Amino acid sequence: MKKIFLTLITLLLVMSCGNNQGKSIDELISEGDLKAIRAKKSEISEQQKVLEEEAKKLDSVIAKLGGEEKLPLVTTITAKNQSFVHYLELQGEVKTKQNVLIYPEMSGTLEKIYVKKGQRVSKGQLLAKIDDGGLSSQLEQLKTQAELNKTTFERQKRLWDQKIGSEIQYLQAKTNFEASENAVKQLESQLGKSTIRAPFNGILDDVIKDQGTVVSPGPGSEVFRIVNLSNMYIEVDVPETYLGQIAKGKEAVVYFPVLGDSVMTKIRETGNFINPSNRSFSIEIPVPNKNGLIKPNLTARVKLNDYTNANAILIPQSIISENASGEQYAYVSSEPNDKNEAVVTRSIIKTGKTQNGMIEVLSGIESGNQIINEGARTVKNGQKVKILK
Repeated sequence: MKKIFLTLITLLLVMSCGNNQGKSIDELISEGDLKAIRAKKSEISEQQKVLEEEAKKLDSVIAKLGGEEKLPLVTTITAKNQSFVHYLELQGEVKTKQNVLIYPEMSGTLEKIYVKKGQRVSKGQLLAKIDDGGLSSQLEQLKTQAELNKTTFERQKRLWDQKIGSEIQYLQAKTNFEASENAVKQLESQLGKSTIRAPFNGILDDVIKDQGTVVSPGPGSEVFRIVNLSNMYIEVDVPETYLGQIAKGKEAVVYFPVLGDSVMTKIRETGNFINPSNRSFSIEIPVPNKNGLIKPNLTARVKLNDYTNANAILIPQSIISENASGEQYAYVSSEPNDKNEAVVTRSIIKTGKTQNGMIEVLSGIESGNQIINEGARTVKNGQKVKILK
């Protein structure tokens, strides 16, 4: 080996001194011609590269003939068909359709509040009462008058059925009775507006007005906020490019970063309108809330199943390289000999979707191929390697 390197160094010195019109390096330096000196340096550098490559070839042959060849150490993975489920990752917010502000239906003083903040209430439960301004007394008078008109009508009807009395008396009694009944129903309906009741089962999230406050219908007179946390859902905006992949019934995985918890569910509804401002359509994903920790407006990360292949070939994305033409490739190993030595071949591949560091191979690799894993970035096409078990 030492003789070979000495020969190469000598050859390099001879070549460096024998060019540039027979002028030596010392002569060029003494003349001070910068252009000629740079040209000489470039010439020597090129010669040095050639000699280094030739030295490497000689070293390789010497190692091989002398039984000292050191092969690159690699590991392989076996390509096989497996199920591949790809998810589109988006962000959404928790919402509920039963999150409402309750307003009074009539003007008056908030006479009594029967519930407290945080209390669980049932549909139809009495929450508060507004001073009716004497309507209850008027109702009692109307009911008394209605009872009298009813009695008069019933008696007049019995007489008329016996052909006693005039028809006009019977019709007047009937009209008075029906009018008084309608007046009672109307006042009862009006009086019913003096009470505030829960529109659905839920939790009283906030008591906005205090007892004794004068309230009236309309904005600014909210009395309660009621939330039902058992019917929660997530609304997500999906880019229109996924219109054909995202549909009702597709699997969805919802992760709540604040809670550190995930929920498996499915898409309940997909929107039929493309938002022109962000070119997306909305979807609804129901989420169970058994422990009540999920709240409206809570941020969630949503993974939507947009692609599934039951017989996909997956390889680590880290072992894929790309050539100057933009083609992707991986290295495939031949069948190893009894010393676990094999030859690697570069295989041009086409890839699909990626998920969790794995990429789907559409062509170029078949099931059963041995793919170079560790060492994939250092081997070359046609190179002999040693496979570690």
